[in-house]
Amino acid sequence: MADDGVIKQLLRNDVMLQKKMTDLVISVTNLTKRVDSLITIFEEAAKNVTSFSENEEIKPLLDKLDSLADQNKTIAKGLIALEQYVRDKQGRIMPGQFRPRPISEL
Repeated sequence: MADDGVIKQLLRNDVMLQKKMTDLVISVTNLTKRVDSLITIFEEAAKNVTSFSENEEIKPLLDKLDSLADQNKTIAKGLIALEQYVRDKQGRIMPGQFRPRPISEL
């Protein structure tokens, strides 16, 4: 008798899981469609920018955007190096050694 209750509960859980999986598939499908339309927008924007690239009035703006992209790459590399440095320092603290607590725990 107790086994029947467990089996029924397992079946209910399986049905609920299938519903959730269906919802997840629908959500992923919708997300894929939205990302696809976003990519289309970016492709159209890229076409428009390249058509303006011959225009001398837009050239300084494109140069500034290139400069900003290079600066972002440099900043990203620095942040990655800083993160690696912090991770290395945290890994070197021996068990039982003093570890500073975050301000929120004080």
